[in-house]
Amino acid sequence: MSTTYLVSGMTCEGCANALTNSIKAVAPDAIVEVDLEGKNVSVEGFDDTTAIAAAINDAGFEFGGATV
Repeated sequence: MSTTYLVSGMTCEGCANALTNSIKAVAPDAIVEVDLEGKNVSVEGFDDTTAIAAAINDAGFEFGGATV
């Protein structure tokens, strides 16, 4: 199951890579897909929203919650 989270502050592929690496640090087996244009990240295989929020914030971006 995949969950999509809103992320503010991403502007480039470097941001996408930093965000992916931060999420992979807490969820190494997760599939992470960053959508720069849509300002969101989809995470499959890991559903701990608190850990994902912390990883997003630790990477220097703003967690905007899960989309419905």
